[in-house]
Parts: sequence; structure tokens; C-alpha cells
Amino acid sequence: MLEIRRLAIPDVIEIRTPRHRDERGFFSETWNKVDWNDAGIQLEFVQHNHSMSAPAGVLRGLHYQLPPYAQEKLIRVTRGAIFDVAVDIRRSSPTFGGWVGATLSAADWNQVLIPKGFAHGFLTLEPDTEVQYNVTAPYSPAHDRAIRYDDPTIGIDWPSSGYDLILSSKDAAAPLLADAELFA
Repeated sequence: MLEIRRLAIPDVIEIRTPRHRDERGFFSETWNKVDWNDAGIQLEFVQHNHSMSAPAGVLRGLHYQLPPYAQEKLIRVTRGAIFDVAVDIRRSSPTFGGWVGATLSAADWNQVLIPKGFAHGFLTLEPDTEVQYNVTAPYSPAHDRAIRYDDPTIGIDWPSSGYDLILSSKDAAAPLLADAELFA
């Protein structure tokens, strides 16, 4: 049975699926369309992504795609741990510019579902962390956007003490929220 917990911005959901263990290891249905539909979560995934970050302290994000290629994302960690963040970039939303974060780990076997209209990013907390995520729209370079991870108007409280942050050049040069192309 799915365990569903709404985060401080209730459009972002933490989900736990059961793991069935025995002497061989475990089995888990991390996505089952019927069960998730019964829980009120109706999605059609079109792409599955897998990233691996060798050192702890890799920060990826904050990424999003504009319509018509906006993506809902289901994020999970299969090795290691991350601090996962979603930022509301819907100008018409009462939580516009707000953020929520959750620690996702292979040990906790939790996932986060991030809806369209949110920028997404994560910080690896352990070496050799692997993140897998399903998305509801394919990658589109023409619609791909990013926002600075350290924008002071958003004020994300990254658990970054003890890490030398490692960013891509794209993420380091991303615009602030005030200068980004956003959702209506």
C-alpha cells in the first residue's frame, strides 16, 4: 500500500512504496499505474532518467521545462542520498517563489512527486549517489530552463556545510528567479 505525505507546499508529495524482503533481498513496485490511479495520482510517464554523482556535494538544478514540454517528475534514489528541492515558479500560485525540501535515500526508499510549474534540484549527500526519475514530457532543449540554486529571494536552506559544492557551468550561470522565464 502506498504511503503518501503532502509536503509544506501540498502540490509536492512524498511517496513510499512497500519493499517485500526475504533472504534474497527485496522486491518493490516503485510505480504501478492502477494503484497510483486509485490513490488519485494519474500520470503518463514518457521518459526515465538516471544520474550518478561520484562525489558528495554535487548540486544539480534548479531545472524545469516550459510548456508544452513542462514535466511532472517522480524522483527516487537507488544508491546514496540527496536533499531534494522543489520551487514553485507558477506566478499565479499563492506559494510562488516558495520551496520545499526532503531527504531521499536508498535506505528510506522514499520518492517525491513534483508537479508541473516547479523547478527541481538536488544536492548529493553521499558519494556515488544514483538518482532515477520518470518524467511526463520528453527533454526539450528549446524549453529547458534553470534558476540559480542560491537565489536569495527563494532562500533555500541547502544542507551544504562540509561540502565543496560542485555545479555544472550551466547551473552556476543560471538566472535569478526575477530574471527567469516562468509559468503564468
